[in-house]
Amino acid sequence: MKKKLLSVLLCVAMTATVFGCGSSGDTASSSDGAASETPEAETPDAGTEAPAESSGDALVYWSMWDAAEPQAQALSQSIEAFTQETGIAVDVQFKGRTGIREGLQPALDAGTNIDLFDEDIDRVNTTWGSYLLDLEELAKANDYESTANAGLMAACREVGGGTLKSIPYQPNVFAYFYNMDIFEKAGVSAVPTTWDEFLDTCQKIKDAGFTPITNDNAYISSLFGYHMSRLIGEPATEEVVKNGDWDNEAVLKTAQAYEELASKGYFSATIESNQWPAGQNTELAMGEAAMYLNGSWLPNEVKEIAGEDFKWGCFSYPAVEGGVDGTEASNYGAQVFAINAKSTKSEQAFQLITYLTKGDADKLLSDMSVGIPADSNNAEWPALLSNVKPVMDSLTTRYPWAAGAEANADMTPIIIENFTKLCGGSLDAQGFVDALKAAGN
Repeated sequence: MKKKLLSVLLCVAMTATVFGCGSSGDTASSSDGAASETPEAETPDAGTEAPAESSGDALVYWSMWDAAEPQAQALSQSIEAFTQETGIAVDVQFKGRTGIREGLQPALDAGTNIDLFDEDIDRVNTTWGSYLLDLEELAKANDYESTANAGLMAACREVGGGTLKSIPYQPNVFAYFYNMDIFEKAGVSAVPTTWDEFLDTCQKIKDAGFTPITNDNAYISSLFGYHMSRLIGEPATEEVVKNGDWDNEAVLKTAQAYEELASKGYFSATIESNQWPAGQNTELAMGEAAMYLNGSWLPNEVKEIAGEDFKWGCFSYPAVEGGVDGTEASNYGAQVFAINAKSTKSEQAFQLITYLTKGDADKLLSDMSVGIPADSNNAEWPALLSNVKPVMDSLTTRYPWAAGAEANADMTPIIIENFTKLCGGSLDAQGFVDALKAAGN
């Protein structure tokens, strides 16, 4: 069966190559929503090896990917192979980030025929949690967890209120990504694990003639969230942000740490004007800046700019003195598949999910998107992510997106605006705190 599947996937992949592979991919993160909605892709041709059900009987799958992205191309190829093997037709509709975030819930409320869909683990289980089918029995009946990533399955249950309501695929981790060549030229022989070591690393990089840190409007809130969560833990950080408790001493301590980074010239000179993807494309990928707090999708996004010789390193956000959490804590997760609780084809939908998240289909997605495999049997990671694996393997505490910094949607743009000014040096630590307090009044 495995050889047959691999043969089918290779044949489909060769066919797709004739038409080109499209873009190098948009962010896999749930953070920025930078990708705009694109026209829906046509349903892949089911082929002729096995009879398919009529279109009216097809599984309807709404996907977060744009049709031109490598993730969509890999999924399309595997879905075609699935149909050829099983005879189950699949109507896959690539909605893009905007399309699914704005269109899924109204469609579900209107009773639109949607059997399964995907998006980020937190969005699916939190925002759309009331629409999800409990998957515990289906997973048990199919022995699904025998080769699944145990940590990610546990994360799905955690965000699902203790019940499995989604299945992870294309895992990701958010950490510091860095240029190993710059570290070597600066004489940095080991990644920093404490804040003092981080400051020393920044100074050495600056002395070597490089910019230590870059960032931009899409991800800069994570700097605030991570430092706060290192100091007081993520749940407490989330409470501060939700309740507007800007007098909490951790807020000023975080701001003072970043005021110091700014005063020492460790940030990009253009950080206050950086709009995504300027930081990653023009500074990190071009070898001007050394470090960028971002996700494991980053190497894929900039691979055409960075080139084949770019050596990627990765380390977890450093621990801070007297803090609650250390390098074992980070935002990690995955995109997830979920089944509509009102679907009449839940068993077929789970069959498709299993097919896409295991074996050759999982490996194809990993290879084409330079992503982390979901199937524990696919132990070989893409070369660009080889230094990410030890970081992900070391994590035991999971932060949600931005480590709690975006827990209050009304305050998110305020935090981003003023923290960016703090990093750029046009606002001091107390000025940052005062700006948040003023916005909350």
